[in-house]
Amino acid sequence: MSGGAPPGGALIFDIQVVPRASRPAVGSSVGERLRVAVAAPPVDGAANAAVVEALADAFAVPRRAVEIVRGQTGRRKTVRIAGGSAELLERLRRG
Repeated sequence: MSGGAPPGGALIFDIQVVPRASRPAVGSSVGERLRVAVAAPPVDGAANAAVVEALADAFAVPRRAVEIVRGQTGRRKTVRIAGGSAELLERLRRG
């Protein structure tokens, strides 16, 4: 999924999570997926919570606006961000 803003103003796009990173970061692409590095380990939902927080911070939206819609237990996920900017998503993909 390349990402875009469907009717309703939400972005839906794919990400590649890098858990246990030395520092959190959102940016650059891994293939078609936006790379999201988080310090949290993939245990008991900690990495998913860190992904939601990192994306909310990057897109300047509340955490409740970020939803993991597919891939809760893997590194490859699809996320939905209500009110996210498609222009910002493209800038983040370029790194």
